[in-house]
Amino acid sequence: MTVRVVLADDQTAVRAGFRALLDLTDDLVVVAEAADGAQAVEAVRLTRPDVVLMDVRMPGVDGLEAIRRIAADPALDVVRVVVLTTYEIDAYVFEALRHGAAGFLLKDIEPDDLRAAIRTVAAGQGLLAPAVTRAVVEEFARLKSPEAAGAERLAVLTGREREVLTLVAAGLSNEEIGRDLRMSPLTAKTHVSRAMTKLGARDRAQLVVLAYETGLVRAGER
Repeated sequence: MTVRVVLADDQTAVRAGFRALLDLTDDLVVVAEAADGAQAVEAVRLTRPDVVLMDVRMPGVDGLEAIRRIAADPALDVVRVVVLTTYEIDAYVFEALRHGAAGFLLKDIEPDDLRAAIRTVAAGQGLLAPAVTRAVVEEFARLKSPEAAGAERLAVLTGREREVLTLVAAGLSNEEIGRDLRMSPLTAKTHVSRAMTKLGARDRAQLVVLAYETGLVRAGER
């Protein structure tokens, strides 16, 4: 399987560096580049990539707005956006996860780790870097109170789905959730998928954010 990638960053040198790293493989191909959010959205609509590497700080239409537009387009539902950032704890990263990013990567990531991360996201194998992503969500969950309508919003979930959501927020994989709750990984995956559908979440990253925002999980727990 060839993974098709769009690179979105306002710095030409950054895009060239990432392209050079991806060009070294047979299964990863850069199908388009973009220097701002508007170009990124247009490129995604034209090429329908598997993964977008998106800088959030770009002139004009920034990466956050580009992520919102991609996530809001049903035709782009299978496209996964990974945020490129310089800092692990970043308010822009948190907002990107809220609006549909599948995870994030530091720009100084090791080449092999970059390629492995792209393959992981393209294969739909869950939340990218769950421990680090959870740290970002926790940091900004501390700064705001849970939604007043949190309990009401979660009312659509069954008791088992709430248990599964709690474990997703803790960064557990389907296999780990299965062991924790004594069910098969496939059953765990089914519960995760149902929770995503009921809550209108695009992916596991959004489930983590929702778990904190609704107060189901609080910063510092587990």
